[in-house]
Amino acid sequence: MLNRKGGLVLKNVDFIRERITQLRMQKNVSEYQMSMELGQNKGYIQGITSGRSLPSMTMFFEICDYFEITPEEFFATAQGNTHTVQSIMEKVRALTPSTLELLEQWLNLVQ
Repeated sequence: MLNRKGGLVLKNVDFIRERITQLRMQKNVSEYQMSMELGQNKGYIQGITSGRSLPSMTMFFEICDYFEITPEEFFATAQGNTHTVQSIMEKVRALTPSTLELLEQWLNLVQ
């Protein structure tokens, strides 16, 4: 059980490092520049992306703000479509229960 849990932790750590790298590259900033703009030491982001450290929850929220995304978008797997997904999710949240049920039925048909 411990090995499974440990493997899951490592998988999540890898996701976080890779996602920060992906977003940073999309924004076209260096690890050094991002670290400085977040008000951290020059190797802060490099420490995260190399797997030596993880951001605190407060810094995670600041990193999301830096990339102008929500934590939900950070973990979204629809790469490159985060704004579209966010727009759709806002509309889905506003649906009535009966309309939401119809949407679910339609999605089950098209997948």
